[in-house]
Amino acid sequence: MTAPELHDDYSHLTPDMVISAVESLGFLSDARIFPLNSYENRVYQVGIDEAEPMIAKFYRPLRWSDAAILEEHAFSQQLANLELPAVAPWKDPDGVTLHRFQGYRFALYRRQGGQAPEQDDFDQLVWLGRLLGRFHQAAKTELFQSRPTLSVPRLIREPADFILQSEFLPPYLRERYDSLTRTLEQRCQQAFDSVQPRFLRCHGDCHIGNILWHRETGPWFVDFDDCMNAPAVQDLWMLLAGSRIEQRAQFNELLEGYEEFSDFNRSELQLIEPLRSMRMVHYAGWLARRWSDPAFPANFPWFNSAHYWQNHVNSLQEQVMLLDDEPFQLY
Repeated sequence: MTAPELHDDYSHLTPDMVISAVESLGFLSDARIFPLNSYENRVYQVGIDEAEPMIAKFYRPLRWSDAAILEEHAFSQQLANLELPAVAPWKDPDGVTLHRFQGYRFALYRRQGGQAPEQDDFDQLVWLGRLLGRFHQAAKTELFQSRPTLSVPRLIREPADFILQSEFLPPYLRERYDSLTRTLEQRCQQAFDSVQPRFLRCHGDCHIGNILWHRETGPWFVDFDDCMNAPAVQDLWMLLAGSRIEQRAQFNELLEGYEEFSDFNRSELQLIEPLRSMRMVHYAGWLARRWSDPAFPANFPWFNSAHYWQNHVNSLQEQVMLLDDEPFQLY
């Protein structure tokens, strides 16, 4: 039987459809629905009659193949099976985690309470390091086959080319932007060629917004939507904040916990600034690619402005200078 055709945007996804999709899996909704802070996908808390609410995640149409989504689900489930705090999708009685309803693909999750961890709380950082060490120890057993692999072309060249071909960038900044992104591409690729890191399955977007700290059970890792093959440092560097001195102290604490369970190649420290550069270019390209989605102009009104692009190009210039400095190192 052929799967029904998928929609190519979210224009048909109404609150009533969200409730109907959840009820199609055997739940009875109390008709309370609350949209959660997500732009790439559409995520809702849906009230369930005489039970805890469920979280319904509707995948962005045409972004991932079914195989890629199922690899995401299997990875989070593998971690959960090892009693690691990863929130995995709900399974129906047949063990199915990816569901379809009227042209959309979606998954359900239990609601996980908590708040973002404190980046200056060293006890929390050691705890997070231990968990990531355990995550990566399990993740080393194989690589993703259908999900992306972190690379300089994917995170710099492709988004930069898209922006250069668009009308977002003011004409007076085009030459400078092109020069800076090509310089960053070259420097970042040189760093990866020099370090030659080992790739493993990573969360991929491991910042404090994707960690919920519960006062009784500790941290929970959520939103594996960007999981990918990447160096281990990809899941560590985004937990850093503040000055270089503060970041060094934070990384020391993360590593103290991490190395209780998994080895860390310290040469990967040289990739922190390249990874930061790659994320900056990719983020601007992501906003540009998603601009036709009405949620993006409404929530990122500053993006399509000369002021934003001037600041963005200046930030890229600063990254080139940082790549010329001594690489990130521990005490």
